[in-house]
Amino acid sequence: MTVSERAHELALAAAQAAADKKAQDIVIIDVGDQLAITDAFLLAAAPNERQVLAIVDAIEERLLELPEKAKPLRREGERGGRWVLLDYVDIVVHVQHTEEREFYALDRLWKDCPTIPFVDRDLVDAESGSTTAE
Repeated sequence: MTVSERAHELALAAAQAAADKKAQDIVIIDVGDQLAITDAFLLAAAPNERQVLAIVDAIEERLLELPEKAKPLRREGERGGRWVLLDYVDIVVHVQHTEEREFYALDRLWKDCPTIPFVDRDLVDAESGSTTAE
């Protein structure tokens, strides 16, 4: 894995914020060996424009709450709400409408790069809660 510790922290925090807003198909791709401009891409999808924007807002809020606050250097695509890009330098976040996610298939474009494992905290909590009840 070539991502910095900071990029890893940002990516996981952003992924959890996206998951908390019901984002779909969350993937973190380690692009550090392929790109000099960033360490990782976070990809997430939502079925409508309103949810895309809610996910983006949640990610921005979560990363500002970190001990070392993170603000995006650049934010693009917000007006249409179909694909919003947040550039944090260490990571680049792509929140896409489901149709754009399928059409552009960034996962496929970067398939040779390793992924960084992410498991939604709520799924882990639900699973551990059900095993203790048995």
